[in-house]
Formats: sequence, structure tokens, C-alpha cells
Amino acid sequence: MPVADSFARAFHVTIGEEGGFSADPADPGNWTGGAVGEGLCRGTKFGISARAYPTLDIAALTLAEAQAIYRRDYWAPVGGDAWPLALGILLFDAAVNAGVGAAIRWLQEVVGVAGDGVIGPATRAAVARAALSDLCARFQRARLIALPDARAFRAGWEIRLFRVTLAAGAVLDVE
Repeated sequence: MPVADSFARAFHVTIGEEGGFSADPADPGNWTGGAVGEGLCRGTKFGISARAYPTLDIAALTLAEAQAIYRRDYWAPVGGDAWPLALGILLFDAAVNAGVGAAIRWLQEVVGVAGDGVIGPATRAAVARAALSDLCARFQRARLIALPDARAFRAGWEIRLFRVTLAAGAVLDVE
């Protein structure tokens, strides 16, 4: 699959989980200060949060702008173009949902590399040696274990992990 198509596929999967505008005051991601009641409640749109982008006009964000942010701030830093599509989808979604550093550390954890949050030669070599389907399953398990115990949101996060796993699994057979 061409590189541009890989990002488009990963973006399609993740944006389907993120949805439109939300300004739920109980969600710390909707606040510019990163915690409930801190700063302004500007909300989240297409998964772009006020916590991560406190100066951005979230409500006016377009899908094209969100896509550019996703490519620059999440796809590129996890090296999405370098991985098989299934792993790229999972890494990208994890980066969007929990941060680039966390996504890379989960990958490093499941391949037995010191978790420094940086993709280097040791991480690439360990991934290359791993069976892709097993690697993807172990990666999602690491994400599941790391989910915060936030009662109001945990069930939705778990469902997201399962749906993203299904989407990544759908491309395993063609890789």
C-alpha cells in the first residue's frame, strides 16, 4: 500500500473513533489547562483537544486542519510510514488517544526494548523480528492495561480499542 494511502487509512479509522465537537465539562481534555475547571472549556473536535492545543479555536476546526495536525503531530512522530499498515494504525491511534511517547513506549515494552519513547534502531530491529499479528495483539493489550480507571470514560475507551483492533486486523491478511 502506498505511504499516502497508509496515512489515509489510519486517519479514517481514528477519526471514526474521535467524532465531532464535544465540550463535556467533566472531560479534562476539553479544558485548556488540562484539568477540569482549569483554563477555558474549549472542547474537543475530531479528537483535537483544548488540553493539547490550548490556543486553537477548537469549535471552528475543519476536518482538513485536523488531518494536517494528525499527520504532523501523530503519524510522523510514530513513524507511521515505516510500519506494516496494521501496526501503523494501532500506533497512530494510540498516539492520538494517549500521546506519542506512550504509544512508542508500549511498542518498546511489547518487543522487549528499553522504553525511552524514541524509535531507534533497536526498536525497529525488534519489531522486524516479531510476528506481526502477535505484536499487534500484545500492543493493544498494553494499551488496555494502561487505560486510566476513569469510570465515566473507561467503557468507551475499551470499546474504541476493540474497534481499532478489528480495523487493524482487517488489513493483516493483505500485508
